[in-house]
Amino acid sequence: MKIALASPPFPKSINDGLTTLEQMVKKAAAQQAEIICFPESYLPGYPGMGYPPEDQSRESLQSALDKVCDIAAENSMAIIVPMDWHITGQLYNLAYVVSGKGEILGYQTKNQLDPSEDNLWAAGNQRQIFEINGVKFGITICHEGFRYPESVRWAAQQGAKLVFHPHFTGSNTSGIQLTEWGHKNNPYYEKAMMMRALENTIYFASVNYSSLYPESASAVVDPNGQCLLAAEYGRAGIIVVDIDPEQATGLLAKRFKNSLYS
Repeated sequence: MKIALASPPFPKSINDGLTTLEQMVKKAAAQQAEIICFPESYLPGYPGMGYPPEDQSRESLQSALDKVCDIAAENSMAIIVPMDWHITGQLYNLAYVVSGKGEILGYQTKNQLDPSEDNLWAAGNQRQIFEINGVKFGITICHEGFRYPESVRWAAQQGAKLVFHPHFTGSNTSGIQLTEWGHKNNPYYEKAMMMRALENTIYFASVNYSSLYPESASAVVDPNGQCLLAAEYGRAGIIVVDIDPEQATGLLAKRFKNSLYS
């Protein structure tokens, strides 16, 4: 199965984000990818970046999701699009899964918020398994994938061969310049990606923006904890990786004795 990870720049607006999304989907489709994932809160854009309030309205977000469905159908490619979304009067950080036919298969909420996000979003309370072309996968969003490995283990125990991890680390204004994925002096994020894969014996696909000073790169890690391919730091674009679902046995996740911790 070929999967694509998108590392876009921060969108200037919700329409700018949709334009970039369509361009990246077309590039992934040209490489025969079957699914593409975008970073956390991609539409309307990560909070605090100066987006107009109307971009976060129910109407704007619904219109954007409808457009994503059209793009998916036009390119016969499944799309994971992280969004802000209004549910019962509260704003959630979630990721929609759209099939290659343009059908909404469901969404995964961010359930474990970073303490700094308590005033941005409401925390979700459900987990879901998705399936594209016979391959089951889960989604964990940023902080919960980095700090709460249970979110990945749950998916692996439900038969997921792969967990997508849309996130955002870094800054466009200041920071360090990373040069080597997984280097011992890098922030811990890339080490956490390795652990989520090898401790569950599944693939882990982590997706970040292409900011000027990213603290992690988009990457696909195999079930042995080896990085198959990582995006270039600070450069917008996509990476496409061919994975073998048969290698994702979930062995270590399935051996975990849940009853000892109930």
